[in-house]
Amino acid sequence: MPNETRRTALSVVGTWLGERITAGWHLLTGRPVSLYAAAVLRIGYGLLYLTFLLREFPHRHEIWGPGSAWTPALARELFEQTGWVSVLVLSDSRAFLELCYGLALVTSALFVLGWRTRLMSVLFAVVVTSFHARAIFMTDGGDNLILLMALYLVLTACGRCWSLDARRKRAKPVPADRAPRPSGHSLTRRLLDARDVLVTVVHNCGMFLIAAQVCLLYGSAGLYKVQGSTWGNGTALHYALNLELFRPWPVLSDFVDEHALVIAVAGYLTVLLQVAFPFVLFGRLKYPVLTLLLGMHIGIAVLMGLPLFSGAMIVADAVFLPDRFYVLLPRLGRRVLRRTDGGEPAPVRAADAGTVPAQGGPGDALASKHPVAHPAERKDTRGRPEAASPRLPSKG
Repeated sequence: MPNETRRTALSVVGTWLGERITAGWHLLTGRPVSLYAAAVLRIGYGLLYLTFLLREFPHRHEIWGPGSAWTPALARELFEQTGWVSVLVLSDSRAFLELCYGLALVTSALFVLGWRTRLMSVLFAVVVTSFHARAIFMTDGGDNLILLMALYLVLTACGRCWSLDARRKRAKPVPADRAPRPSGHSLTRRLLDARDVLVTVVHNCGMFLIAAQVCLLYGSAGLYKVQGSTWGNGTALHYALNLELFRPWPVLSDFVDEHALVIAVAGYLTVLLQVAFPFVLFGRLKYPVLTLLLGMHIGIAVLMGLPLFSGAMIVADAVFLPDRFYVLLPRLGRRVLRRTDGGEPAPVRAADAGTVPAQGGPGDALASKHPVAHPAERKDTRGRPEAASPRLPSKG
């Protein structure tokens, strides 16, 4: 009897494990996940780095040029120790820097638009890596996260939504003949199927790496803050607001610093959100947490003058929003715009207007969503419908 019970328990556990493994395999290889989130990451990080390059355009020679304080010789010496690489150290001439800078601007813009995204994602990673490694001590901390995300986005299919590639694919005519290929092309079909599965797996792994990177960043930052005494007594933000390097608006920083209770609560809430972030991702609690983190990053951008870092973190948080959120967001925006433009909601048709949805023809899978108004019908004394009388044009 105990042996039978043990065998039954082992069988149940084995069945459960088999189902979980099968479900995980289907999740990994079945379809690419979070395509809209990948598009948001592509557009967000492309715009951030394009803005960064445009902002530093007047100072490009002082940061990355041959006359920079961090000379090309120092950069090469650091590369020997760290293993970094950069295209910018191939030549010390100003003309080469101008050429690389122009190509970097074009690459970032095309990456945002989603033109030949596979190629542009690789070039964008090369651009970010080269500019980051060339002057690693001359920029702020925001480009560290952008560098990691640029490398991860190479693995993803980030051009399948909201891109020129997706628009071009939709514009291609659908072939009328959908007959199966001859048996002689079975090897070709298998190779294409294997390619699709490989692309799906690599994309899903890339999105998982991005999500894991963000969780690791928040969790480690929160645990690091817990170890500090200033975060424990609620005075950490007071010292941060009084650092001259991070006071772009001294009057605003002094105004916030006067409210000691607000600063203490904000400090404790920051630590709590960062430590708890990896544990709230699988429920609806993540939405208020992401909203609070959004407010926190906006505060860092304004009060401490770190817009690149805050923007990189805000874009990274977008990976945890499901695709249905991005699908419903444009509809909600159009609905709000219609209400604000019209001032009042559109009048509802009268009940006798006979408003019915349009009927699809034979074989139609989707009917029109817009109602079609028919003329009002009258009934005779026997209850049979009569055609509405034609309306005569008015005089004058």
